[in-house]
Amino acid sequence: MIRHLYPSFSANRLVMILGIFAGLSACKTLDPAASLPLPTVPSTRSEVNVPVEIPFSTLSRVINGIAPAELYRQQGVDLGNGLVGEFVFSRNGEIQLRGLDQQRLEVIFPLKIQGEVGLKPGGIRNLLQTKVPISSKLAPVFVINPELQPNWYLGIPEFELLDLGGRLTLSVLGIELDLSTLIRQEIRRFVNQELLSKPNLLPLKPWVEPVWNQLGKPMLVEFEGRKIGLSILPDSMKIREYLLPNKGLHLDLGFEGQVQLHPVTALPSRAFPLPKISPNTDASNRIALQLPFAFTYVELDGLIQNSFDGLSIPLNKNYRMLPTQFRTQAYGERLGITVSFTAVSNQGDPLTGELFLVGKPFYDPISQEIRVEDLDFILKSESAKAVLGTLIKKGKIQKQLSQRIRIPLGETLSANRDGLQGRLSLETPWARVAIQDLQIVPLGFYPTPTGLAIPLQATGSTAIQWK
Repeated sequence: MIRHLYPSFSANRLVMILGIFAGLSACKTLDPAASLPLPTVPSTRSEVNVPVEIPFSTLSRVINGIAPAELYRQQGVDLGNGLVGEFVFSRNGEIQLRGLDQQRLEVIFPLKIQGEVGLKPGGIRNLLQTKVPISSKLAPVFVINPELQPNWYLGIPEFELLDLGGRLTLSVLGIELDLSTLIRQEIRRFVNQELLSKPNLLPLKPWVEPVWNQLGKPMLVEFEGRKIGLSILPDSMKIREYLLPNKGLHLDLGFEGQVQLHPVTALPSRAFPLPKISPNTDASNRIALQLPFAFTYVELDGLIQNSFDGLSIPLNKNYRMLPTQFRTQAYGERLGITVSFTAVSNQGDPLTGELFLVGKPFYDPISQEIRVEDLDFILKSESAKAVLGTLIKKGKIQKQLSQRIRIPLGETLSANRDGLQGRLSLETPWARVAIQDLQIVPLGFYPTPTGLAIPLQATGSTAIQWK
């Protein structure tokens, strides 16, 4: 019946008209003024785990560098037989270390014992004032079980003297004295009073904090003339330590925290304090830092404008669209882009209008650019010709817009990578720490009221060269 009333109306034209109206109907769902719920930007968490094997040679060098020359003095020591002594215990060479198992450490501690022995006051001493000097060398061998406390102190809960490493004998007024047992007692007394009774024996923070102050110091990253401040807020420090016989001390050092953004004018001047130590069960070698980053919509406008750089898109066989301005915005979980354009033709007057594009940003790792996929748009123009031409070639225009909207991210990734590489690399008197295979990629794209949030993920590993 339709064919009878309208004999010149072909089925193909009917399909075209229906397609145009279907397109118009679908496009009406895109409203630039719509208030859509925005995605939640995930908080940026960072984790670093570093396995460290410190050779006994390095440990010995560190311990010999901090051990005092004079250990302690003892006066008025009763030696029996009316004799009294004064002693000075001091180091006499290099301290040697050896691991017996994963917990126990054997120490050879060369000692020099100096002093004098004489008679007790009163009696015959008033007639004989002679004192016998003492100078002897011993090499005691003992076993300790050092423990790291949560408050960054080192304690020694166990001590066993295996061998005195020699004998101390002398003759006073014809009396032969073997002071070896006395020296054993003095060493044990000193250990009980000065070592075993003090769980907070040796503070490690003075040694750790200079390293942390370098690694954790807030830094500046610059992109497109804009500087961004980054700082690390540590939540936990995890350590597992055990001895490797004939090798050294193994440490699994773990760190968890949050990288924070700061305006340049409010960048903290120093690293945040270190938290207490907790046990670590992770033996991996990995760096996984999540860095907050965002483009403002003004910055995105300029970057997209640069990506077109005078390029035009064919609307139909007569008109080509030349974009003149871009304005980005949030459109729920997608990115909205308003494109002002002029359509020029060699057969008629220019047409002006606006496209409102909506799409999902994604990262192209080959070109290191942000691109837009699943692109849809509506066209606002007073020209019916422009509307008709756009709808007929809508698929082609979608493809070309999707291909040409490119936001470079390589400079941002490079700036962050170089900043982290320099900050995490470390030179100390004992070791050189380098970062290997450091890579940075975006974790996702989250439109916000002010811009496009792009959390970044930096991954890599560490390499330590001991001196």
